Amino acid sequence: MECDTLIIGAGPAGLSAAIYSARAGKKTVVLAGAQPGGQAVETFEIENYPGVRSTDGFSLVQNMMSQAVSFGAVILYEKAVCADLKHKIVSTDTKTDIFADRIIIATGAGHRKLGLSGEEKFIGNGISFCAVCDGGFFRGKHVAVVGGGDSALTEALYLKNICASVTLIHRRNEYRAAKALTDRVISEPKINRLTGLVTALSGEERLERIEVSLIPSGREELEVSALFVAVGTVPNTEMFAGALELDKNGYIVTDSAMRTSVPGVYAAGDVRNTPLRQIVTAVADGAVAAQ
Repeated sequence: MECDTLIIGAGPAGLSAAIYSARAGKKTVVLAGAQPGGQAVETFEIENYPGVRSTDGFSLVQNMMSQAVSFGAVILYEKAVCADLKHKIVSTDTKTDIFADRIIIATGAGHRKLGLSGEEKFIGNGISFCAVCDGGFFRGKHVAVVGGGDSALTEALYLKNICASVTLIHRRNEYRAAKALTDRVISEPKINRLTGLVTALSGEERLERIEVSLIPSGREELEVSALFVAVGTVPNTEMFAGALELDKNGYIVTDSAMRTSVPGVYAAGDVRNTPLRQIVTAVADGAVAAQ
């Protein structure tokens, strides 16, 4: 298969790039993988996207996909597994080889894990990275959220509507989240707040208890049915290691035009070194990259 523009990833950055590229008359192909949308689809309420008072991530992404397709973009539900960036050839998990004039990398970032013993065992068995996806399994139960940014506080606010109680655990007294979110969490009686670090996980087949090392001192054990982890992201750049310039944290280095260290290859959204990772900045990156 040949195309003018190949976009790897179908989150807000990739879909924005697809809209701009296809609308400009370029033959545009998007590798969306099996579950397009990136982290945006996990967001139950978006209230800071300009011009949209409130929406959910799934609906926003679906609208972006429909818009891209309406301009002629081709969405393939295949995953890129190998990329020859120099020659602009990408192979997918269905053994499709795509030859492109230019490539836009919009693979986003994945959830950072806690790195605790037993964590892998409990993922899907009490440990989750998405309240919208899994919160319903713990309706009426006691759960905890670890993190202090927008994602963590948004998770806590979502879960308090369906769970018996929510304990929000953060290693600092102050949150990194937007003031509007922070104020809502602080004033919510169903959200308990602890300052500390989750240091141990325990349970038989499923997560049953977590241990928290309190700051400045002390230790507390909580019986919970689930722990929702929102402690940051890790860029999805494994496939490009050694082929592109990455920063010390593994994010793709770009200039203001989204150009990477390889001519004809661009990066947009959460996968690149950007000071802010939000839907609004991702779509802007995608537009710039396509242009």
